[in-house]
Amino acid sequence: MFPNYYANQNLEKINAQINELERLKQQIQQPAPITQNFQIAPNNFMRYANSYDDVMKNSVMGDTPFFSQDMTVLWVKKATGEVKSYEVKEIIEKDEKDVKIELLMAKINELEKGMKLNAKSDSDDVNESVESEKSTSISKSGKSNTE
Repeated sequence: MFPNYYANQNLEKINAQINELERLKQQIQQPAPITQNFQIAPNNFMRYANSYDDVMKNSVMGDTPFFSQDMTVLWVKKATGEVKSYEVKEIIEKDEKDVKIELLMAKINELEKGMKLNAKSDSDDVNESVESEKSTSISKSGKSNTE
């Protein structure tokens, strides 16, 4: 009877340990509850369009910019459906040398315009009719007055 008593006691301890390990195993395998919060933000990233009609076809949730493929036209579409169009021009940064060159080119153009105006007024003087001014010393017949 003794050996059976000790065997049952050991068996109960082993079963208790197995049950404890099973419980721990299930705790480890169950993931913690995951909370996922999704916020839908307005879709206002930059988009491309080929024409005003393409912009009108798209629906937007907020102010959304649309650019033409060559980046020369900007359309801004509002959630109400209103579309505003803008012409886009690249601004090129100029250093001191570029500014000086532009100033000198403007001065050259001014001087050229002034020269053209002076040349035109000089040529007007040359083209005036000379017939109105008759010389008194020359006769019409071609003979001299002294004969």
